[in-house]
Amino acid sequence: MEAPHGPAADAGTTAAHTLTVDSPELMADLGRALAAVLRPGDLVMLTGELGAGKTTLTRGLGAGLGVRGAVTSPTFVIARVHPPLTGGPALVHVDAYRLGGGLDEMEDLDLDVSLPDSVVVVEWGDGKVEELSDDRLHVVIDRVAGDTDDDRRVVTLTGYGSRWAEAEVAALARQGR
Repeated sequence: MEAPHGPAADAGTTAAHTLTVDSPELMADLGRALAAVLRPGDLVMLTGELGAGKTTLTRGLGAGLGVRGAVTSPTFVIARVHPPLTGGPALVHVDAYRLGGGLDEMEDLDLDVSLPDSVVVVEWGDGKVEELSDDRLHVVIDRVAGDTDDDRRVVTLTGYGSRWAEAEVAALARQGR
Protein backbone atom coordinates (compact mmCIF):
# COMPACT_ATOMS: atom_id res chain seq x y z
CA MET A 1 0.00 0.00 0.00
CA GLU A 2 1.22 3.41 -0.90
CA ALA A 3 2.04 5.77 1.96
CA PRO A 4 -0.43 8.55 2.72
CA HIS A 5 -0.08 11.38 0.24
CA GLY A 6 -0.82 15.08 0.08
CA PRO A 7 0.94 18.17 1.39
CA ALA A 8 0.75 17.20 5.04
CA ALA A 9 1.39 13.47 4.63
CA ASP A 10 4.55 13.56 6.70
CA ALA A 11 3.55 16.17 9.28
CA GLY A 12 2.18 14.81 12.55
CA THR A 13 0.95 11.42 11.43
CA THR A 14 -0.14 9.52 14.53
CA ALA A 15 -1.66 6.40 13.01
CA ALA A 16 -2.33 4.70 9.67
CA HIS A 17 -4.32 1.50 9.16
CA THR A 18 -5.53 -0.27 6.04
CA LEU A 19 -8.55 -2.51 5.56
CA THR A 20 -10.45 -4.05 2.67
CA VAL A 21 -14.13 -3.27 2.14
CA ASP A 22 -15.99 -5.73 -0.10
CA SER A 23 -19.23 -3.93 -0.99
CA PRO A 24 -21.02 -0.57 -0.96
CA GLU A 25 -23.09 -1.80 1.99
CA LEU A 26 -19.91 -2.49 3.96
CA MET A 27 -18.54 0.94 2.96
CA ALA A 28 -21.68 2.50 4.48
CA ASP A 29 -21.16 0.31 7.57
CA LEU A 30 -17.61 1.67 7.84
CA GLY A 31 -19.11 5.16 7.76
CA ARG A 32 -21.45 4.23 10.63
CA ALA A 33 -18.47 2.84 12.59
CA LEU A 34 -16.56 6.06 11.92
CA ALA A 35 -19.52 8.11 13.18
CA ALA A 36 -19.26 6.33 16.54
CA VAL A 37 -15.83 7.87 17.19
CA LEU A 38 -16.34 11.28 15.60
CA ARG A 39 -17.14 14.36 17.65
CA PRO A 40 -17.76 18.06 17.02
CA GLY A 41 -14.67 19.70 15.59
CA ASP A 42 -13.48 16.66 13.65
CA LEU A 43 -12.25 17.14 10.09
CA VAL A 44 -12.38 14.12 7.77
CA MET A 45 -10.73 14.30 4.35
CA LEU A 46 -11.82 11.75 1.74
CA THR A 47 -9.60 10.89 -1.22
CA GLY A 48 -10.37 8.50 -4.05
CA GLU A 49 -11.17 8.44 -7.73
CA LEU A 50 -14.66 9.06 -9.06
CA GLY A 51 -16.94 6.24 -7.96
CA ALA A 52 -14.55 4.97 -5.28
CA GLY A 53 -17.14 5.21 -2.48
CA LYS A 54 -16.51 8.59 -0.82
CA THR A 55 -20.18 9.59 -0.82
CA THR A 56 -21.27 6.07 0.18
CA LEU A 57 -18.95 6.28 3.20
CA THR A 58 -20.35 9.74 4.02
CA ARG A 59 -23.93 8.43 3.69
CA GLY A 60 -23.13 5.81 6.35
CA LEU A 61 -21.47 8.46 8.46
CA GLY A 62 -24.60 10.63 8.27
CA ALA A 63 -26.76 7.66 9.28
CA GLY A 64 -24.45 6.96 12.22
CA LEU A 65 -24.53 10.61 13.32
CA GLY A 66 -28.32 10.70 13.00
CA VAL A 67 -28.53 13.74 10.74
CA ARG A 68 -31.45 15.08 8.73
CA GLY A 69 -31.69 14.86 4.98
CA ALA A 70 -30.42 12.46 2.37
CA VAL A 71 -26.64 12.51 2.14
CA THR A 72 -25.87 12.90 -1.55
CA SER A 73 -22.87 14.18 -3.45
CA PRO A 74 -22.63 17.97 -3.04
CA THR A 75 -20.71 18.34 -6.32
CA PHE A 76 -22.88 21.11 -7.76
CA VAL A 77 -23.72 22.95 -4.54
CA ILE A 78 -20.17 22.48 -3.15
CA ALA A 79 -21.40 22.02 0.45
CA ARG A 80 -24.43 20.69 2.30
CA VAL A 81 -25.20 21.04 5.98
CA HIS A 82 -27.13 18.17 7.57
CA PRO A 83 -28.47 19.24 10.98
CA PRO A 84 -28.64 16.62 13.73
CA LEU A 85 -31.92 14.91 14.53
CA THR A 86 -30.57 13.99 17.96
CA GLY A 87 -28.19 15.84 20.25
CA GLY A 88 -25.11 15.10 18.14
CA PRO A 89 -23.14 17.33 15.81
CA ALA A 90 -24.25 18.50 12.39
CA LEU A 91 -22.58 17.01 9.33
CA VAL A 92 -21.05 19.47 6.87
CA HIS A 93 -20.39 17.58 3.62
CA VAL A 94 -18.14 19.39 1.13
CA ASP A 95 -17.09 18.42 -2.38
CA ALA A 96 -13.98 20.43 -3.24
CA TYR A 97 -13.52 18.80 -6.66
CA ARG A 98 -14.40 21.92 -8.65
CA LEU A 99 -12.48 24.26 -6.35
CA GLY A 100 -9.03 24.92 -7.73
CA GLY A 101 -7.36 26.94 -5.00
CA GLY A 102 -6.29 26.15 -1.50
CA LEU A 103 -7.76 27.37 1.75
CA ASP A 104 -8.23 30.91 0.36
CA GLU A 105 -10.89 29.66 -2.06
CA MET A 106 -12.46 27.52 0.67
CA GLU A 107 -12.89 30.55 2.96
CA ASP A 108 -16.14 31.50 1.24
CA LEU A 109 -17.64 28.28 2.63
CA ASP A 110 -16.91 29.40 6.23
CA LEU A 111 -15.68 25.92 7.17
CA ASP A 112 -13.58 27.39 9.96
CA VAL A 113 -16.83 28.68 11.51
CA SER A 114 -18.63 25.34 11.07
CA LEU A 115 -15.78 23.14 12.27
CA PRO A 116 -15.98 23.61 16.08
CA ASP A 117 -19.63 22.53 16.27
CA SER A 118 -19.82 20.05 13.38
CA VAL A 119 -18.19 17.06 11.79
CA VAL A 120 -16.78 18.38 8.51
CA VAL A 121 -16.22 15.84 5.72
CA VAL A 122 -14.39 17.10 2.63
CA GLU A 123 -14.19 15.05 -0.55
CA TRP A 124 -11.27 15.99 -2.83
CA GLY A 125 -9.77 18.18 -0.08
CA ASP A 126 -6.09 17.30 -0.57
CA GLY A 127 -4.03 20.48 -0.65
CA LYS A 128 -7.08 22.59 0.14
CA VAL A 129 -8.25 22.10 3.73
CA GLU A 130 -5.33 20.72 5.77
CA GLU A 131 -4.80 24.14 7.33
CA LEU A 132 -8.25 24.05 8.92
CA SER A 133 -7.03 21.73 11.67
CA ASP A 134 -3.83 20.08 12.89
CA ASP A 135 -6.05 17.16 13.90
CA ARG A 136 -7.74 15.38 11.02
CA LEU A 137 -8.57 11.95 9.70
CA HIS A 138 -7.59 11.27 6.09
CA VAL A 139 -9.47 8.40 4.44
CA VAL A 140 -8.04 7.17 1.13
CA ILE A 141 -10.24 4.78 -0.88
CA ASP A 142 -8.65 2.78 -3.70
CA ARG A 143 -10.05 0.10 -5.98
CA VAL A 144 -8.39 -3.29 -5.49
CA ALA A 145 -5.78 -3.53 -8.25
CA GLY A 146 -6.44 -6.27 -10.79
CA ASP A 147 -9.65 -7.37 -9.09
CA THR A 148 -12.56 -8.08 -11.40
CA ASP A 149 -15.04 -7.38 -8.59
CA ASP A 150 -15.66 -3.63 -8.94
CA ASP A 151 -17.03 -3.33 -5.39
CA ARG A 152 -13.84 -4.21 -3.44
CA ARG A 153 -11.90 -1.26 -2.03
CA VAL A 154 -8.77 -0.80 0.02
CA VAL A 155 -9.36 1.91 2.63
CA THR A 156 -6.46 3.59 4.42
CA LEU A 157 -7.28 5.56 7.55
CA THR A 158 -4.55 7.99 8.58
CA GLY A 159 -4.86 10.12 11.69
CA TYR A 160 -2.98 13.41 12.03
CA GLY A 161 -2.44 15.21 15.31
CA SER A 162 -3.06 14.32 18.91
CA ARG A 163 -6.82 13.80 18.40
CA TRP A 164 -6.21 10.60 16.43
CA ALA A 165 -4.25 8.47 18.85
CA GLU A 166 -3.01 5.11 17.56
CA ALA A 167 -5.56 3.17 19.60
CA GLU A 168 -8.57 5.07 18.23
CA VAL A 169 -7.67 4.65 14.55
CA ALA A 170 -6.72 1.00 15.13
CA ALA A 171 -10.07 0.35 16.83
CA LEU A 172 -11.87 1.99 13.94
CA ALA A 173 -9.98 -0.15 11.42
CA ARG A 174 -10.95 -3.30 13.37
CA GLN A 175 -14.63 -2.24 13.43
CA GLY A 176 -14.57 -1.80 9.66
CA ARG A 177 -13.32 -5.34 8.97
